[in-house]
Amino acid sequence: MPDWSFESRYHGPVAGVDEAGRGPLAGPVVAAAVILDSAHIPDGLADSKKLSATKREHLFEQLNTCAHVGIGEATVEEIDRVNILQATMLAMTRAVAALGHCPVHVLVDGNRLPRWDWAATAIVKGDDRCLSIAAASIIAKVHRDRIMTRLDEDYPGYGWGRNAGYGTADHLAGLQRHGVTPHHRRSFAPVRNLL
Repeated sequence: MPDWSFESRYHGPVAGVDEAGRGPLAGPVVAAAVILDSAHIPDGLADSKKLSATKREHLFEQLNTCAHVGIGEATVEEIDRVNILQATMLAMTRAVAALGHCPVHVLVDGNRLPRWDWAATAIVKGDDRCLSIAAASIIAKVHRDRIMTRLDEDYPGYGWGRNAGYGTADHLAGLQRHGVTPHHRRSFAPVRNLL
């Protein structure tokens, strides 16, 4: 379970950063940055993948009232232009910049850091180990799922409300039936192969 041990090493506001949507064939990649208030940490923070959709939604609402939250996105066009790794780094940079508060340190899920001006540490499996990163994973996941649900209304037939743009069987079948939309990542092989 995530704890406060990483944040407690620093004096001042510490931001946790995580992303959602590196693997899907459609939609933006989204990153979130969260600065928690140590006196008001919601119960049940965990890696978003280990929580039910209902629990994630509840924590998303709580976090938006008791923490500083920044969200950054990189578009499909940016993903195709610079590649998914660099687009993810761009989204993370935008998320920290959107906080409205300058953290003394940033804790990033994974093993790579963006090139930016903030002092930072990469933490492998950070969403399982660090409360701020777990919070960021929830914000990023819920925000991106909502985007894909809205896009599903405009582009039915791909199952984005269920699969969030990942290359599931129903999404691949939709690609075969309906073709490529403006929201598909053309640099990803299953989409590129249809073009």
